[in-house]
Amino acid sequence: MWNIMSDKIELNGTVTKECGNGLFTIEVPGINGSSSVVHCRLSGKMKEFNIKIVTGDRVKIEVTPYDLTKGRITYREKS
Repeated sequence: MWNIMSDKIELNGTVTKECGNGLFTIEVPGINGSSSVVHCRLSGKMKEFNIKIVTGDRVKIEVTPYDLTKGRITYREKS
């Protein structure tokens, strides 16, 4: 039996743009100096505890292996 919750990929990235309505654009560094862009929302716990995200923050995100262009922000690293 599959556990859907274990089917996720965790990545680290930097917030590059706030798109409004809780949407953010995250730049994730890749291999050979290239980078990819992921569109993310805040996770439920981050909304519940009113954690603010601004441009330039380092964040941890989760994406599914099915669509690597969408995800959710699960942690804001302390700076």
